[in-house]
Order: sequence, then structure tokens, then C-alpha cells
Amino acid sequence: MDTADDGGLAGRLHGLLQRTGRRYSAGHDRPLGGYLAAMAGFAAYTTAWATAVRLRGRPLPDRPEPWDVVLTSVTTFRLSRLLTKASVTSPLRAPFTRYVAPQGPAELHEEAQPENVKHTVGELATCPFCMSVWVVSTLTAGQLLWPRATRTAMGALTALAGADTLQLAYSALVEKTTGE
Repeated sequence: MDTADDGGLAGRLHGLLQRTGRRYSAGHDRPLGGYLAAMAGFAAYTTAWATAVRLRGRPLPDRPEPWDVVLTSVTTFRLSRLLTKASVTSPLRAPFTRYVAPQGPAELHEEAQPENVKHTVGELATCPFCMSVWVVSTLTAGQLLWPRATRTAMGALTALAGADTLQLAYSALVEKTTGE
């Protein structure tokens, strides 16, 4: 069997990937292998959902309804922030992150741990933009497989986003009027 030491295909491919990573990173520590694994995991995740939808035999809509797009957008925003920033969900992130400081009302600033796999998972677990891709895929599949239950949960998370907005607006109004 060829190895990296005897110049076989696997060794040449490994060398190419290492050179590409060094050129790309420009001296910075960029976990490209971890990102590649995350992309492969996401591809497997969405393939599993697509397979479940296909096996269930549910027809795909011709196009998304505007209300569903709005509901999915607000829900994706709220659930992604809840998973990646909320104090209450920090135990889920703790194996892959380090606490840095508070960040906004009931939110935390955390950093990914430096180890390769932990770094990649930590970046995903602390980045609402990154998490949004996974959340919106899950919500979309949920709407296709279990539309009533999914829309009910989405309605609740959208109401939570609205309540959060009202809480922040109220706090800003009180601060403005009282100076406190």
C-alpha cells in the first residue's frame, strides 16, 4: 500500500493539500481540514433529510410561500442566536469553546478552543451565521416532513424574537426617558 513516504497517490494528494493549506493561510492558523469535514458533514446531513423527504413521498411546493419565507427567516435568526450566543445554551458549547465575556443581553462572547476538531466545531457553535445554514436546512426539512408541528414551533420562536425586540425597545425607551 502506498504511503506519504513512498510517493504514492495518497502521499502526493496529502502533500498537495498541505501546500495548498500553507499558501492559502498566509501564515495564519486556518483549519481547512476541519472546514472540509464540516462541509462533508453538512452534505451528509442534508442528503439524509432529502432522502427522508423523498421516501415520505411528500411533493415539493412549486415555490415557497412568502409567509413561510418570513417565518423561516425570523425563526432561523432566533434559533441560531439561541444556540450560539445564549447563556442558557452555553453547556452545549462548552466542550468546544472558552468563555470570554458577556455580550449583549443574556448573550455570551466565547471563542473556539484551538484544537483542530474542537476549533471547527467551536467556530460553528459560536457563529450565528454559520449555524443559520444548519438551522434553515432543518426547518425546511421539518416543513416538508411535519409541516404543522414545524410551523407551530416556528411560530413560537418567531414570537420569542418579537418579545426580545419589545424587551430591548422597552429598555431603550426607559433609558432614554429616565437616563438610567
